[in-house]
Amino acid sequence: MNQPLNLRFSLPSLFWRGTIATLTTGSLLAPGLTPAAKATLEESPKAVIDEVWQLVNQKYAGKNFNQNEWQATRQELLSKDYASREQAYSAIEQALEELGDPYTRFLDPEAFKNLSNQTSGELSGIGARLKIDQKNKLLTVVSPLENSPASKAGIKAGDRILAINGQLTSLMSLEQATEILRGKSGTDVNLRLSRPGKGKFNVTLTRAQIEVPALSYSLKKENQKRVGYIQLKEFSSHAAEQMKQAIQNLKQKNANAFVLDLRDNPGGLLLSGVEIARMWMENGKIVSIVNREGSDRQFSANNKALTELPLAVLIDGQSASASEILAGALKDSGRAQVVGTRTYGKGTVQSVNSLSDGSGLAVTIARFYSPSGTPINQRGIKPDVAVDLSTAKRQRLKANPSLLGTENDPQYERAVRVLK
Repeated sequence: MNQPLNLRFSLPSLFWRGTIATLTTGSLLAPGLTPAAKATLEESPKAVIDEVWQLVNQKYAGKNFNQNEWQATRQELLSKDYASREQAYSAIEQALEELGDPYTRFLDPEAFKNLSNQTSGELSGIGARLKIDQKNKLLTVVSPLENSPASKAGIKAGDRILAINGQLTSLMSLEQATEILRGKSGTDVNLRLSRPGKGKFNVTLTRAQIEVPALSYSLKKENQKRVGYIQLKEFSSHAAEQMKQAIQNLKQKNANAFVLDLRDNPGGLLLSGVEIARMWMENGKIVSIVNREGSDRQFSANNKALTELPLAVLIDGQSASASEILAGALKDSGRAQVVGTRTYGKGTVQSVNSLSDGSGLAVTIARFYSPSGTPINQRGIKPDVAVDLSTAKRQRLKANPSLLGTENDPQYERAVRVLK
């Protein structure tokens, strides 16, 4: 089973940030064991420890990786007894920390499940974007997703969710409410809502599998320009097809230039980044991937660009990984003017591996380089046109995302000006 997955890791450790190649499954218990010894190991918390050790030993591409030291680590780990899986998990995390690579990380079953759902670009739920209204502190619908249970039930932007399955949302965080609304496809969830002019009412929704938008786009009139503004939020498995649709729709609306916003985009699937680069580039290199043996695999444009119209790309310090692949390719090829601030600097590739107990391991397997050969890790992509934001301006845009891509967004305004 091979399925692309995304990995991301942010500064406050709230999200993973990165570029992912594959997800793999299968038994990785130490070879050469007798059937009895193998059965004993499989039933022990040590089983997951040995799986993790094997994966790192086979795949890890850290610069200073010492396999002799790693062999000693295995002996130390397996010489101990673990009363629970939680103890084994702690031992794994401690051993991985010794590698000095923040992107080679252990994922407990819940974290692995969440990552899988997120990177697939799909989830099971009611299909509505939510927020906690800062004025009244109420859980509020930002917008229902198209063709979702929420939109089909007539739920509208601005509706306030007062209770979920009888539980008052006033006592919940946004994360807690979101977790309750998600669930197995085909199951029901009861909502108590209020709407200005209608009052309070109840709705029962049946959860469904929903494709989550990876981007949003609109056509903006900027003096003599008709600018197609595309905000790409992540490189999920559906990002490329959604990007293709966005470009085609904006061209049909007679856009004569584009601004591609990669700010705050934490990355995602390697191949998603390559596919999207090919939509903007007719020819030229996109990225080089170098594994631990030094083998270099290059990805290039394939003469199938969807548009040659002028393009500006917005980046910032939270643009990472696949965002850096895309921005670097468009910059080095001369296809776009890159505007904003230097990117995060995350230039490694991970594979995400499922383990026998439902947990997972993300392990660094390669590094990537821009078309010019510049290493991205810990350096990032430098913009062609540097436009920094004051702390107050950044906070304002973060608190009110509707200001992005408007005259209140200095980086967007500068991007419009540099379009030729």
